[in-house]
Order: sequence, then C-alpha cells, then structure tokens
Amino acid sequence: MNFSLAAAVVLLGAKVTAAVVTGSSAIYSDAAESVVHFLAVGFAVWALRLAHKPADETHHFGHDKVSFLSAGFEGAMISAAALLIFYEAVRQMIFGVRIENLGFGLAVTAGAAGINLVLGLSLVALGKRSGSPLLRANGMHVLTDVWSSVAVLVALGLYKSTGWVWWDPIAAMLAALNILRVGYKLIRESLGGLLDESDPVMEKRIRDLLDAEVAKRGLSYHNLRHRHSGRTHWIEFHLVFDDDLTVGEAHEAATAIEASVAELLRPDGRVISHLEPKSAEHHEESWEER
Repeated sequence: MNFSLAAAVVLLGAKVTAAVVTGSSAIYSDAAESVVHFLAVGFAVWALRLAHKPADETHHFGHDKVSFLSAGFEGAMISAAALLIFYEAVRQMIFGVRIENLGFGLAVTAGAAGINLVLGLSLVALGKRSGSPLLRANGMHVLTDVWSSVAVLVALGLYKSTGWVWWDPIAAMLAALNILRVGYKLIRESLGGLLDESDPVMEKRIRDLLDAEVAKRGLSYHNLRHRHSGRTHWIEFHLVFDDDLTVGEAHEAATAIEASVAELLRPDGRVISHLEPKSAEHHEESWEER
C-alpha cells in the first residue's frame, strides 16, 4: 500500500503535466481519476494500519471493519471522478477540442498504464489471498486507472490516424462509464460488508464441514451464523448433544468441531458454539431467533 501511494503521487504528477501540455480531454479524464485515486489511496493506507490494530477495551471485536468503510470511500471517490470526467468530455464536445504534443501524451499514458497494470493485479491478488476488501478495492481502483489509460491511448491513436478530434471526448465518456460501474460495485460490496451480508460460497464450505463433523459424532447442529468483518471470519452455531452426556464430554467434542472450522478459516477464524441437550433443541430463546 505504501508503494501504491508513492506510485499514485508520481503518476498523478505525470498525468497532470501531460493533460496541460496536450489539452486532451481523454488525458484530462485520466489525470482527474488519478487525483481521486491519490486521495483514496491515502485514506486506504490509514485504514489498513487501523484495521490491523488488535482488539482493545473499547473495540472488543477489533478494528478491521474499517476495511469496508475504506472500500466504500474508494468507490464513492471513483464515482465522483467518473462524473467529473463525463462533464469535462461533454464540455469539450460543446466548446471544441484542441490537442497538441500528442507524442508526449501517448508516452506518459502508456507508461502509467504499464505501472498501474502490474500494481493493480498485485493488489487484487494479495487482497483475495488475505481476504482483505481494502486491498482488493484499491487494486480494482488501480485497474480502473489502467482502463482509463487504455481508452486514452485508443482515442489518441484513432485521432492520430484519422484526424477526427471527437475520438478524444468520446473515449473520455466511455472511460467515465466504466469507472462509474466499478465505483458502484465497490460501494455495493462495502455496504454488504458493513451490514454483515453472508457469503453463500463460504456458507456452503462451512456447512459441508459441519455436516461431516457432526455426522461422525452422532450429533446435530442449527442456528449457523457467519460474517466477515474485513479480515476475520466470525462463526457461531448450536450443537445438540444427548441429555446424558457430561458437560466435559460435550465440551471436548465441541472444541474439536470448533478447531476444524477454525482450521478451514485460518489464519483469522473465530468460532463460537453453544451446547444444548436434545430435550431443549426446539426451545429457542427469543434472542436466538432469526
């Protein structure tokens, strides 16, 4: 993330220079997206540090939910940039397009696209491996910058070969629409995380494991709940035992099942089980109902 922030600063300077020198609305759109990207990455760097702070007396479940807040902020900033880019493209279509120093603009844009492609793919891959929505969101944002740069290169290439200047604002509009799509997706995923939306793929994996674990012990379970707080998976369920089993025996079996589920979710799985006898299996407390 520190490298991402440094790259954002360098590329922002390069793109703003290219936009001023060429007068291209497509390059301007790319530079505008980079301004937003710099602000979003700065916020994400702070959020990443906060997310890895351990639980304390005022935050018993840790701080990692800030990852979803950061992803939502990044999505909102991307969407704002898309609207700004679209506005500038429309303005240039109305008042005219004038492009100068095309070679310089093409070189800067191509170099920026190459750097961002490597950086974006690395961040997305790392985010998926670590389960971090913050890293994945930042990687997706970097990749939107790549698409913006590609749109610029295509537009300026068409302009150079055909001499038709309207390729420039048209490419900026198309880039803006794509950026807006990514921004919406990030905001949607962020809200899902903040509202503890369940992951059906993860739920199936957990249920398959629990089904196997209780079957070999002659037990049953219900009230499975799970959520992902940005870095940690939180799982809870009820285990049903024979009435004549001792507390010690039930606890031993429950601990083994919890360990299996935690292993599935390592390194950041937190598992809580509630033990109940068969005689009370269908007597749910009101606060357990859903």
